[in-house]
Amino acid sequence: MLTQLPYLAVVLIAGIGIATILLKKNLIKMIMGLGVLTGSANLFLVTLGYRDGGIAPIYTSAPEGVMVLSTVQAMTVTNIVIGFATTALLLAFAIMLYRKYGSVETGDIRRLRE
Repeated sequence: MLTQLPYLAVVLIAGIGIATILLKKNLIKMIMGLGVLTGSANLFLVTLGYRDGGIAPIYTSAPEGVMVLSTVQAMTVTNIVIGFATTALLLAFAIMLYRKYGSVETGDIRRLRE
């Protein structure tokens, strides 16, 4: 059961992120929920790449033994960069909506759009 703990944490954090995106009406809170969801995806990738007793694959003459997966680490760094860019773009959209409608509440924006 203890070996499954990171996967349970991923499910819990992803559930919090999805619930925040679906249940909140404030755009900033929805973007924060997306950030939490991205964090759970990063935790999932790091958990997949972990090997018990593994060594870092940075040696040119590596000793014998199990190595952690470097591909998963590279995917995690890529996911962090993509998540940062997506968050910045969504926040820029939220600023533009606030300037146009004076609110970041989705209900207000729908009513004011006419």
